[in-house]
Amino acid sequence: MKRSGKLIVLVAVLVAVSVAAIVAMHMEERKEEIRTSGEVVLEVDPESVETLSWQGDGDLLSFHRDDGWVYDGDDAFPVDGEKIGELLEQFRAFGAAFAIENPEDLSQYGLDDPSCTITMKTADQEYTILLGDFSSMDSQRYVSTGDGKVYLAASDPMDAFDATLRDVIDNDDLPDLSEVKSMKVEGEDTWQAERAEENTRTICEDDIFFTERNGSQLPLDTDRMETFFEDISTLALTNYVTYKVTEDELADYGLDNPERTITIVYTAKDEDDNESEETFVLKVSRDPDELAAEAAKAESGDSSEDSEETEETEEINAFARVGDSPIVYQITGVDYTALMNSGCDDLRHREMFTGDPEQITSIDISLEGGSYTLVAEGEGEDRTWKYGEEEADAEDLLSTLEDLSANTFTTDSPAQKEEIALTLHLDNPNADQLKLAFYRQDGTNCLCQADGVSVALVPRSDVVDLIEAVNAIVLNG
Repeated sequence: MKRSGKLIVLVAVLVAVSVAAIVAMHMEERKEEIRTSGEVVLEVDPESVETLSWQGDGDLLSFHRDDGWVYDGDDAFPVDGEKIGELLEQFRAFGAAFAIENPEDLSQYGLDDPSCTITMKTADQEYTILLGDFSSMDSQRYVSTGDGKVYLAASDPMDAFDATLRDVIDNDDLPDLSEVKSMKVEGEDTWQAERAEENTRTICEDDIFFTERNGSQLPLDTDRMETFFEDISTLALTNYVTYKVTEDELADYGLDNPERTITIVYTAKDEDDNESEETFVLKVSRDPDELAAEAAKAESGDSSEDSEETEETEEINAFARVGDSPIVYQITGVDYTALMNSGCDDLRHREMFTGDPEQITSIDISLEGGSYTLVAEGEGEDRTWKYGEEEADAEDLLSTLEDLSANTFTTDSPAQKEEIALTLHLDNPNADQLKLAFYRQDGTNCLCQADGVSVALVPRSDVVDLIEAVNAIVLNG
């Protein structure tokens, strides 16, 4: 071939390559333009939809509207209309990132055997939406809306329609218990608590919940109470075991005679902040067979060691029911344990001194036959303690006093000698003093009396620390 002929061929090849490159660039630019445009390719008003069904890997789920949404498989199933609405909302303005005109082979897009088929009907039209493969290159899903085109969806409907029947049940609502007025706990330890408008009874200014014990008002630990209410408000009531329990079936879950029935009266607020008094009831029980096995184990003396407690908690099967709801839920062992820790002793103060150390004006101490007095002078950063005429470092004493907490509560009278006694003189509107006396109980515990009433067994090691803190002051003095 002559040189001129070769040049002509090379020029032609170059022109073809350039044209192909320009076309490719134009197509890519067009593709990007459509991808980011969010073109709406389907518009269906959720309120106009009368039936909805979808099928993916699981069973066909179908629903129809009749004074609310009804599950076609069982009219008794409580359907959450809001959750159905969220599914339909996907198609209020369904956007496509890219359209493929007149596709010849739907198998390329996974639409010959779709991952999910969604069918909606309005009064005028039926829609069938096929969800195909997920494009790894575009990170979007191929979708057919029945108009003969294939789209790359701007947002993936499978994120919503990868739903089972459990995902659309109308679970019982749990209330906001931030303003509780009273609580009653029924079961092995039946008791009740009332909220006071203001605390005029105890030295702890945060005390607002009280219960009656042995004819007197016992303050409850506000932090423990509020944590307990929060545990209820955030309880995971999502794993139903039945949604239409009968009276006869309640025994299968131990809920014919619940271990705990917790009744809470609280103040509720609507969207306009209008207040109303509401009552919430929660019933809790462990699996009856497990309870029987635990009782047999305890009777035989073969109880579990503390080291196995966490593992056993995870293996607990327990159930809960809200009021007389037809739904029974399985709850975790952790949630069950938290709800069962609802006895009076679980929710009362464990600290022997619940007041503010800044309100202590002086301390009279009785120790090993000797009497000592510490006096506080000044306020705030200028506050100092004195033993006699000398300034005393009372930091360890006050810290140890605040740390003294109950191992167990008791009303037993002391049987052994007094180890140490402190009379705390207070600048407090509800009490001017508190006397704490500690008696030897055994090698592990001391019995604590508050104002002459037995309260609890506290760790003997903590009482020894208290004695040493006192000795550090009076011996140095």
